[in-house]
Amino acid sequence: MNKTTKKKVAQAKRKVKKVAAGAEKNVKKTMEQAQREVAKVKKEMDKSIKKVESFVKKHPERAALISAGIGAALGASIALFMKAKKKKK
Repeated sequence: MNKTTKKKVAQAKRKVKKVAAGAEKNVKKTMEQAQREVAKVKKEMDKSIKKVESFVKKHPERAALISAGIGAALGASIALFMKAKKKKK
């Protein structure tokens, strides 16, 4: 390898290391941000669960009817999806 080629290879290696370090830093930042967001979501879910539990204790009949309605809607949606999938074949 001549001097010019060696020099260009060395420059390329430095650039690769710099880009890799930047990418690593960005990944770390993104992971930290994602962890913070997950913690926020968990906190909100805990609040929602407490509200739902309170509603169910105060209004068990209404909660059962709401649950039955949601279950029926999901069941109908799944049935339609399965039916449409079979028609495609």
